[in-house]
Amino acid sequence: MKTINIAIFGSSGAIGKALCLEYSKYENVNKIFAFSRTGESLNNNLVTSRKVDYANEESLKIEAQSLDYRLDVILITVGALDNPEKSIKDFSANKFIDMFNVNTIPTALIAKYFLPLLHRDRVTKFASLSARVGSIEDNQLGGWYSYRASKSALNMILKGLSIEQKRLNPESIIFGLHPGTVDSKLSQPFRKKNKEYFTPEFSAQKLREVIESKSINDNGKIFAWDNKVIPY
Repeated sequence: MKTINIAIFGSSGAIGKALCLEYSKYENVNKIFAFSRTGESLNNNLVTSRKVDYANEESLKIEAQSLDYRLDVILITVGALDNPEKSIKDFSANKFIDMFNVNTIPTALIAKYFLPLLHRDRVTKFASLSARVGSIEDNQLGGWYSYRASKSALNMILKGLSIEQKRLNPESIIFGLHPGTVDSKLSQPFRKKNKEYFTPEFSAQKLREVIESKSINDNGKIFAWDNKVIPY
């Protein structure tokens, strides 16, 4: 049985932590490297916790250079949502930049330093958490300008990476993931009484199933937790 090594970024968040624990259940998983700003330990034999600053290139470079393993899967669960605009009257340049700094740029920087650690001679997967509201075609409500734009830009980053990485490894698969509406710190300020929210554990299980199902035909696409394609 071929074993795999996984790197998960954002492991101190609800979904990132749940993904670490979800993958630790499977016999084919050799190592899970859990990256977070805090370096929080998950007390699991398969999980090695490491501290990294996603916005600091030197921090990412040092961690990548010190990782003496080839990777099969890289998952990025980093992101934030803060006071989304209901109207363009609420727009702020500072907020717009902040949303790109937490939702878009980290994936590009992680790709810069960690894509070279993926195997070149087998199927590899690189995925980052996007959001349905990042879809331009699916936008029916407007608003949320900064958050929507940061996720749309993330989708474009993933599309570009999917093309570039395929030149290095034809079996590379790069894609976006929408985890559903999860009961987490991110969604807490926007909770509605009559809406059902996923537990982080349920979302992680569904995301793992989606990730496992991906083939080279899925390269560059965005998928929801139920494995349905989300349009750009």
